[in-house]
Amino acid sequence: MSDNPMSAHKRPMKPYRARHFDWTCSDDGRVGTITLNRPDKKNPLTFESYAELRDLFRDLVYAQDVRSIVITGAGGNFCSGGDVFEIIEPLTRMRAPELLAFTRMTGDLVKAMRRAPQPVIAAIDGVCAGAGAMIALAADLRLATPAAKTAFLFTRVGLAGADMGACGLLPRVIGAGRANELLMTGRSMRADEGLAWGFFNALHDAGSLLDKAHELARELADGPWFAHTMTKTMVNQEWSMGLDEMIESEAQAQALCMMTGDFRRAFEAFAARRKPAFEGD
Repeated sequence: MSDNPMSAHKRPMKPYRARHFDWTCSDDGRVGTITLNRPDKKNPLTFESYAELRDLFRDLVYAQDVRSIVITGAGGNFCSGGDVFEIIEPLTRMRAPELLAFTRMTGDLVKAMRRAPQPVIAAIDGVCAGAGAMIALAADLRLATPAAKTAFLFTRVGLAGADMGACGLLPRVIGAGRANELLMTGRSMRADEGLAWGFFNALHDAGSLLDKAHELARELADGPWFAHTMTKTMVNQEWSMGLDEMIESEAQAQALCMMTGDFRRAFEAFAARRKPAFEGD
C-alpha cells in the first residue's frame, strides 16, 4: 500500500463490470475500452446507458490504473443516438421537469468526458449520429473509417441543434460556418469532409481502426501521464480565458510539470541518448 495519503481515494477501474455496454482493459489496466454493444440497432443509447456512461466517466477521475480510454461501437457502427422507442417515444409523453432532467443528464455525460483526466479516443465506423455524434465530439481525439457518417440530426426530429453542448463544441473544432450547416440541416458529414475539416485526426480501414485507436491510446498511456492530464485541463479551461489568463495558467501548469519525476527522467534519457521511461509522477 502506498504511503501517500492522497492515494487512498484512488481505486482500480479495471475490475469494473458494465451493465449497459462492454468495458475491457489492457492487462496492465492502463488502456480502457468502452464498446457500445447493441449492433442490431446500430448501438443506440438508452436512459440507463446514458446514466452509466456518465457515472463511469465521473468515476474515472479516481482511477489508479486507467490512463487512456477508447470508445467505439460494435458491428460496424459507432452509435445511432438515442433509441427511438426507448428514449424518443417516452420523451414525447413527459412534462417539462422530466424533460429538463433528461437533457441535463445527457449534458452531464459530455461534461464528465471532458472532466475525466484520461485522453479519450473515439474509434468511429459507420453511423455516428445524434447523441453518438456528441460522444464523438466530446472525445479528445477521433479516428474513423472512410465509411463513417456523422450527423447532428437533432433538427430532423424538430429540435434545436443546441444539444449536449453542440453549439459550443462543434464550432471550436470545425469552424462556425461548417458547424452551422451541420447543426441546421442535420445532414451527414462524410469521412473525407471530417478529416479535411479537422473533426477526424485520421482515417483508417475498418480492419485496422480499433488497432490504431489502441496503439494511440497505448502511446498516451505510457507517456507523461501527469503532463497529459494538465494538457487536457488547459485545453478545457482556456476556452473562456483572455490571453493574459491563458499564459499565466500555462505558466503554472508547466511549472508543476517541471516538478515531476517524468521531467527529470526525460532529461536524463536525452543526456544518455536513450528513450525515456515515463511513470506518470
